[in-house]
Amino acid sequence: MEPPENSSKDGKGYELAEKIILRWDSTASEEARERMIFETDRQEADLYLQAVDEIQRSLSNSSISTSSNNNNAADDQSKVNTTIQIAMARLEDEFRNILITHTSALETDSLFDPTSSSTSTSHHVLEEDDSLSNDNNSNNNLLQLQHCESSDSSSYRSTSSIREVDLMPAEAICDLQAIAMRMISSGYLRECIQVYGSVRKSAVDSSFRKLGIEKLSIGDIQRLEWETLESKIRRWIRAAKVCVRILFASENKLCEQIFECVGTDIDDACFMETVKGPAIQLFNFAEAISISRRSPEKLFKILDLHDAMMYLLPDIEAVFDSKSSDSIRVQAADILSRLAEAVRGILSEFENAVLREPSRVPVPGGTIHPLTRYVMNYISLISDYKQTLIELIMSKPSTGSRYSGDPSTPNMEFAELEGQTPLALHLIWIIVVLQFNLDGKSKHYRDASLAHLFIMNNVHYIVQKAKGSPELREMIGDDYLKKLTGKFRQAATSYQRATWVSVLYCLRDEGLHVRGGFSSGVSKSALRERFKTFNAMFEEVHRTQATWLIPDAQLREELRISISDKLIPAYRSFLGRFRSHIESGKHPENYIKYSVEDLETAVLDFFEGYPVSQHLRRRYQ
Repeated sequence: MEPPENSSKDGKGYELAEKIILRWDSTASEEARERMIFETDRQEADLYLQAVDEIQRSLSNSSISTSSNNNNAADDQSKVNTTIQIAMARLEDEFRNILITHTSALETDSLFDPTSSSTSTSHHVLEEDDSLSNDNNSNNNLLQLQHCESSDSSSYRSTSSIREVDLMPAEAICDLQAIAMRMISSGYLRECIQVYGSVRKSAVDSSFRKLGIEKLSIGDIQRLEWETLESKIRRWIRAAKVCVRILFASENKLCEQIFECVGTDIDDACFMETVKGPAIQLFNFAEAISISRRSPEKLFKILDLHDAMMYLLPDIEAVFDSKSSDSIRVQAADILSRLAEAVRGILSEFENAVLREPSRVPVPGGTIHPLTRYVMNYISLISDYKQTLIELIMSKPSTGSRYSGDPSTPNMEFAELEGQTPLALHLIWIIVVLQFNLDGKSKHYRDASLAHLFIMNNVHYIVQKAKGSPELREMIGDDYLKKLTGKFRQAATSYQRATWVSVLYCLRDEGLHVRGGFSSGVSKSALRERFKTFNAMFEEVHRTQATWLIPDAQLREELRISISDKLIPAYRSFLGRFRSHIESGKHPENYIKYSVEDLETAVLDFFEGYPVSQHLRRRYQ
């Protein structure tokens, strides 16, 4: 059919246009119901659009009623309105059909293949998110995206970390533009926005499902076990990057492409109609985590979530840049603020938990306490988040001082740590609190020697863990580490005094010599008693301290050497001076039970953590 010509003067153009509109009235024709205009040849679609234009002109054109009376004019006006309604219903169906026909999910391989045609400015996003495509098996890709048919230009447009994907081919966009202009100019803006938002939101929801983003309320999320939430947080962080930088950004671009000809407010309205619900659903997860109950095990995942939101916030502000999307920007900024507050609160609660950790049962053998391992591993992980935490932790810890008089709180004087960041002061404070708690636990040992060994083991472990983490060592500082090193060495000295002073006291000369008469000058009975006492004391120490444990091989060897350096020379000298007095009497083997070599071998049994009988079996196997 030829397009209607100038007919505003004789009304024939209107009649031809009306004929075309009615021919495609799906309520009156089965053929019209089964076929879509924009799926036929291009000429048919153009004819229909021209017919709609003609009917729209007739609404404001008085030519059809110039030769008629008022009643006829009203009838004609009603007829035109009816025709427009039929046309708009048809265009609404065509609009929906084009949207559905060209709506496909996003394709992971296209998004994350380094050789794809994205610019270098977004290459870091590719590397950052490449785990997405490997997170599940190939049959369950997180995001499948239809590659658009673009002839001359790339399907991607990079702006910083945002990568906009062409969601529809140019021809479909042109058809949607043409339909949208006519619907809006006829007063069908609301219907146009609703149809667009319904179809595109369904596409976004489909992508959400493939990304693993579930429809959970804040209450649902807070009722989940933390172990379950940890894996969901990892998945959410990866998915959120795709949603903000690709999915939402591309939806925004599509709205601009289709509705740019009819006004910014309209494309913003369509964009928000499409993504507001999904965006709220996405960010509700992070919000639920930010206001959940605080506990130390949550710190690192909350820091991951905070960092993800911090890096995404500029992109959120760029994608949701209109006035109508204020609420999304405000929600994202509020979540980031609450996550920061949660981090500060958890750190404070962790400090209190370390201080108040209540276990009173001594660990066997004076080895490293589980609390020490937990705390040092925890603050080593904290140091891995140094850059973020330096910005978040802005105040010094609330500590005791020597003037507080509170015996349940340790002392810490900040004057000695001038120049340290608040984060470093918090880490040092945690170590101070840990030592304070360990000192309390050491008092539950009945053997003072074992209490000193316990402190030595634990403080040595603290020092080694700090030295093993460059970030932690830098923040704590070598001066403070020297102070800690002095403490575990002092504990080692205290152990040796508590254990060996009484043993070595047996090897003194005092009390063995007899004056006067024809005596040789040495009391054999006193000497025999001295050897017996030494043997008994050494055997008890050997039996007991073989079961004690120093886990660090170097520290264990150093302490054995230190013991040998004191014990062996003293015993060798004592044996050299008094052996002959014992051997000249009866049963010398009852008194001189050990050679110097025996003692040297016995010292090697110390601090291995199992009984002497097992040492003997191992030695003679």
